[in-house]
Formats: sequence, C-alpha cells, structure tokens
Amino acid sequence: MEGIHLTAVIEVDQLTKAYRVKKKKQGFLGSLTSLVRAEEYEKVALESISFQVKPKERVAFIGPNGAGKSTTIKILSGILHPSNGQGHVLGYCPWKDRHKLAYHIGTVFGQKSQLWYHLPAIDTFELMSRIYEIDRADFRTRRDQLIERFELQPYLQTPVRKLSLGERMRCEIAAAMLHRPKVLFLDEPTIGLDVNAKQMIRELILELNEQEGTIVFLTSHDMGDIEQLCDRAMIINHGSIVLDEKVSNLKRYLQHKTIRLTLQDKGSSADLFDLPGVAVLAKGTQTDLRINTQVISIEDVLGYIVQRHRISDITIQDPPLEEVIAQVYAGKEARQP
Repeated sequence: MEGIHLTAVIEVDQLTKAYRVKKKKQGFLGSLTSLVRAEEYEKVALESISFQVKPKERVAFIGPNGAGKSTTIKILSGILHPSNGQGHVLGYCPWKDRHKLAYHIGTVFGQKSQLWYHLPAIDTFELMSRIYEIDRADFRTRRDQLIERFELQPYLQTPVRKLSLGERMRCEIAAAMLHRPKVLFLDEPTIGLDVNAKQMIRELILELNEQEGTIVFLTSHDMGDIEQLCDRAMIINHGSIVLDEKVSNLKRYLQHKTIRLTLQDKGSSADLFDLPGVAVLAKGTQTDLRINTQVISIEDVLGYIVQRHRISDITIQDPPLEEVIAQVYAGKEARQP
C-alpha cells in the first residue's frame, strides 16, 4: 500500500463544498428569460468542517436532510471533489487517488444499489472479484465466508429485483466487504427495513468491526442505528459540525421517548396513565405516551402499565433526529454567556 500509516484513518481539515445553482424566475415571462440568462447563486453544502477518525472507531455522522452528510461521504470516497480544504483516508487523498483508495474502502448507499438489478447476487460477487482483482482462491474463501455469515445461500440464484429490501441490503454489505476494506462507508443502510431486518444488519456490521477491525462511518436518521452501532456521534447541520462526542453522552439530549401500546382491554381509558412525566398523545385501543426520562424511567412506566392493563403489543421509540438536533442547539445557547 502506498498510503502512509496514520494515527487517524480519516482526517479532514477545513473541507468545503459549494455548488453553483441556477435560480429560475417565477411566472411565464421569468421562464422565457431564464432560457436566455438564468441567475446563479452559490449554495454551500459543507462549510470548513474538520475531524479525525481513529482505527476501529464506529462513527455516526448524522443530521437532517440537506445537512451535508452524503456530500461528505461522496468526497471521502472520491466521488466528489471539494471546493477547498484537505482530506485523507488511509493516507490517500480521495479525489486525487480515487483508484488506489477504492481497493481499501467499501461503500453502501441505502437508496442506490451496487448490485446488478436483473442478475443474481452471486453474479455480482463474481464480477466485483474481477474489478477488485481479488486472488481466485482468496475470493472463493471470502465469498463463502460472507455467504454463511450473512445467511445468503437461500437466494443467491434469485435476481436482485426479486429480493426483499432486507435480503438485498445483506447482499449489498456482503458485496462491499468482498475485498476486505479497512473502512466501510454506510449511507442510510437500514432505511425502509422492518425491525428484524434492521437488527440483523446491525449485528452483522458490529461483527465486521469487532472481528476484522473495519472502521464504520455511518449516516442514518434512525437513532437505533446510532445507539447500537456507534461509539461516537458527529452532528452536522447546514454544512457545519455542531456536536462531536461519545454516543453515550448524546443520550442526555434524548430526554423524551414515545411508548405506543396496543391494549387488549378495549374498555380501558388512557386517562389511567396518571404519572409524573407522562403525557398522553393519543387515546383508545392504540395509545401513545410521551415519556420525559428526566422525570421518570421507562422501567417505572412499563411496570405501572402492565399492572393495570392487558397489552398485546408495545413499542418504544426515540424522538426524531430533528428534535435531538434542536435540543443540542438549545443546550449550546443555554451555556453561552
């Protein structure tokens, strides 16, 4: 490998990305004018961000839509060029050494497949082994290992277009790991998956990190992904990093959770949930409760509920990511003199 050994596997310094965007004028006359001379303005996607990622870290890079998450991953994987700043992944400059870097990183985009749509996944594995120039014996060993670990055998011969989303995502991650990458970039890997599929994907990613030391760089809107997969979280908003700390510390911003109950005793009233720190959002057979975890614990609420109601189903949800970010901003403003 030509890249130098660094303490930081990923290093970003004052990275900036701006686009020139054409602005359409409103109305019929404006549309005619725009055909001749459209107004342009500069849209900043990233604004001088800096950070480092150390070996074996699992990093959540999170924020609302349009915050700059995918732009950052595309720059770090060599797909985009920045407008300014410096960056290195495994000692390589991604946008200058993209071909060399590609042999050492894997990428999974939840909304864009790298699998050939009309071919079985096994054919994509074969093709990717040629692209990455993997030794034939090593490829067969690695392929069989991933097939067993990801439980892919039942549908290896099925065209990708006929796979469920959960099955496809397992194949996507397996394909990204064929060449044993040192860094795995995951952009919304569990989007659209059901609870069971999400949990399987999370367990597989953790296993890769623990057993092979794969660095995980993850974007997600799912707080479950962040809490279970990552030990560090960076929040980006409007192209700037507003928070960078341990995921365990991030939990202080998760002051509320929502409990959704499906009651068997239809005659029960949600008014019975009379506890401090508990607000009833919806009443009826399906009841939603908002819990202030600074006032009362989830365990106390659940204990109270099961003593008084017959429950057929229950789910506990974290607040939306946008709410967490709003609380981060509120906390920063409160600490300012």
